[in-house]
Amino acid sequence: MVAVYSSALSGVASNPALPTWLLLRLLAHDENGGDGPPRLAVHRAGLTESAVAVILAHPNPDARIDFAMSTKAEPEQRARLADDPSAKVRAALAYGPEWRKPRTKVAPLPDAVCARLLDDHEPSVREALLDSPHLTPSFAASLATHHDPAARRRAVRAWDALPPERRAALSADADPEVRRDATLRECARDARLTAELLRDPASVPEALRRGLLGRADAERFVAERTHLVALAENPSLPADLVDRLALDPDDGVRLAVSLRPELSEARRMAVDFPVEQFDRGDVEWVRDGLADPDVLRRAATSAHPLLRRAAAMSPCLPPELLRLLAEDEDFIVHTHLALHHPDAPVEVLMHVYSRLGGTFSAWMATTHPRFPREGLAARYADHPDGIYRLLAVRDPAAAPELIERLSRDPDVKVRQEATGDPRLPLPRLRETLHIPDVAFDAASNPALPESDMATVLDAAGVGA
Repeated sequence: MVAVYSSALSGVASNPALPTWLLLRLLAHDENGGDGPPRLAVHRAGLTESAVAVILAHPNPDARIDFAMSTKAEPEQRARLADDPSAKVRAALAYGPEWRKPRTKVAPLPDAVCARLLDDHEPSVREALLDSPHLTPSFAASLATHHDPAARRRAVRAWDALPPERRAALSADADPEVRRDATLRECARDARLTAELLRDPASVPEALRRGLLGRADAERFVAERTHLVALAENPSLPADLVDRLALDPDDGVRLAVSLRPELSEARRMAVDFPVEQFDRGDVEWVRDGLADPDVLRRAATSAHPLLRRAAAMSPCLPPELLRLLAEDEDFIVHTHLALHHPDAPVEVLMHVYSRLGGTFSAWMATTHPRFPREGLAARYADHPDGIYRLLAVRDPAAAPELIERLSRDPDVKVRQEATGDPRLPLPRLRETLHIPDVAFDAASNPALPESDMATVLDAAGVGA
C-alpha cells in the first residue's frame, strides 16, 4: 500500500486541478525523508508566488535544483536562486533545463543574472553557465572581452554575432585555446591559417573539415588516408580529390562525399553510399539552412534519404515541400515531420503513431495539435491492438461507460489512459486509486475530488 500511495502522490503532484492549499502542503514535504517534494509538484506551470516562495525556501536543495531546471518556470522566477547558498543549486540554475522536447522552447535567464553567475566564486557554477545551451546570443557575444579564457572560448561559439574587431581580438588572443577556437572559425577563408592549424594535432580534424585547404595539404592527407571523413566534408577540396574520395573503400568517406552541398543530384546519386536505417540525417549545411527556402528545396527534393530526413526537421517547410515529404516512403522523414512541423498532415501523424506506438516519438505525435480526436471511439474501441484502443479515450464523444470499460482493459497503457480521463465515473476512479499500475493516473485525474487528494497526501505521510 505504501508503494501505491507513493505513486498516487506523484499523480496528485501533477494533477492540474490540485488546489493551492494542497499544493503548498505538498511542496513543503520532504519525500521519503530526504528527497524533497515530488518533482512533478515543482515542475508545474503557473506556480503562484506563495508556491514559488515555498520552493525557494525549501530546506532540501534537491527541491531547489528541480525548480532551477524546470522548463515550466518563468526565467525571472528561477533567477531568484542566483544567490542560493548551495553551489549545486546555482550550478543547476546556470545550466538550465537538461532535456527539451522538440516543440518546447526554453526561455533564457536574463543577461544580468547570467553575468552574476559567471562571477560566482564556485568554479562549478561558472562552468555550468558556459556549458549552457540556453544563453542569449547577446550575452554569449558579450563574453568576448571577459577576463576568463573559458568565457572567451564560449564567445567564439557566437562567432556570427561578433563584430569584426571582436573576431580579430579573439584570433590574436593570449590564450592558445581561445586563439585556436577563433582561428578554426576564420580558417574557412584563409589558407595560411588552415596550414597553421594543420600543424596542431588537436586542430587537424576540424581544420580539415572547414578550412581553406592548399592543394599540397589536401593531397597529403588523401595519400596518408588520415581523417578522410572530415576531409571529404571540406568545401574547398579540389574536385578531382572529391572524385577520388567518392570511390574510397571506406563507407563513411563515401557517405560524407555524397552529402556535399555543391554536387548535382546526378553526381550525388552516382556515389555508392550506405545509409543506416535509423540515421537522423543531421547534415550541417541543411541544419544551418532550415529556414532557407533554397536549401530546403534542394534537400527535400533530393533522392538522398539523409537530405530528405534533414529537411523534414524544419518547421519552416513551405506547403508544397511538406506535401512532398508527407508522401515520402522513408519512415524517418515522417517521424521528423511529426516531431517538428506544426502542419504535419494527419496521415503522417497516424503513420508514426501506428508504427511506433508506446515510444517517445509516438507520444509526441499524439500531442501534436493536428492529431485527430473525433470518431476515434467508434473506430478503435474494439480494435484487437491495445495501441489503437488507447486512441478511443481521446475521442471527446466517448461515453463514461466506455471509459470505465477501458479502465479495465487487458492492456496496461489503455487502462492508464482511461483512468486519467475526467469522464471516468467517480466510484471507479476512487477504486483505481488503490490499484498499483493505475494509481498515478487516478491521482492525476482532474475529476478527483479535493478530499480524495487530501487523503492521498495523508496516507503518504505528507504533513498538514
